[in-house]
Amino acid sequence: MSGTSARLLTLLSLLQTPREWPGSELAERLGVSPRTIRRDIERLRDLGYPVEASMGGAGGYRLVAGTAMPPLLLDDEEAVAVAVGLRTVTRHAVDGIDQASVRALAKLRQVLPSRLRARVGALSTATSAPPPVAGPSIDPEILTSLATTAAAGERVRFAYRSGDGAESRRHVEPYALVTWGRRWYLLAYDCERDDWRVFRVDRVERPWPTGARFAPRPLPAQDAAAFVVSKLHTLAPTYRAVVTLRAPAEYVRTRLGDGTEDVTAVDERTCRLDGRSDTLEWLAFRLLTLGCEFEVHEPPELLEHLRELSGRALRATAGAY
Repeated sequence: MSGTSARLLTLLSLLQTPREWPGSELAERLGVSPRTIRRDIERLRDLGYPVEASMGGAGGYRLVAGTAMPPLLLDDEEAVAVAVGLRTVTRHAVDGIDQASVRALAKLRQVLPSRLRARVGALSTATSAPPPVAGPSIDPEILTSLATTAAAGERVRFAYRSGDGAESRRHVEPYALVTWGRRWYLLAYDCERDDWRVFRVDRVERPWPTGARFAPRPLPAQDAAAFVVSKLHTLAPTYRAVVTLRAPAEYVRTRLGDGTEDVTAVDERTCRLDGRSDTLEWLAFRLLTLGCEFEVHEPPELLEHLRELSGRALRATAGAY
């Protein structure tokens, strides 16, 4: 690395500290003249880093929020903290940040030195996180491995266990990871079966990249999420719930958030929900946590499940004062 490049990285690392740096102090730390600091500041601005300068005796340089997210420099402790946090998030299907967390973790994993990878693994193993509200736990290493190979256009092999317990080995071209119904799914082209397949990530074991690159095939759908959802509707037994909710439609949409249900307004204080799930437990949980009165029209299995839950709750409080 040239002296100028190394100096720019050091300067950027200093500016990322939330304080103002007088030009004279920066020059002293880097062993250069104030004029060189001014030139380096202009180079950083040309690279997209929004460096602001203030005048006066208490003035100096500082990094401020810009219109785009520039690359950041992290020290060892910061990188470990971010990686552990992202691994914790990827164990759960968190609305809005789940797939972004996997992408970020995959990028960070690519550049982490081996000594830091070991620290991240040790911390993650020794740290206990609450189980997901619904759905199985996911190994972040498997998620990031699949995300990395999909982004790189690299074929991957893995062991797979189907819903009935049958085990097989797969050789696929990974296309995308999709979350739906609190689960992670891998959309991939199966090289041996010569067709598109959807795999539940919690059933994937021991993925290993093959090193063989591939050109992405045209997807037979508008996007990956639409393909996965349509495929799951045809393959998995799903329950369709039609429910009247005593709450404004906008309130219900905000609480649901994940886009797997249709909510239409009946009037200002009532709406109709048309949703699907592969488990009655998840449907009941969603309804009970909305915080409003509701009336289930279908399916009858959901009504029976809610009756069972209510009876269980009454029995639990029978001896309470």
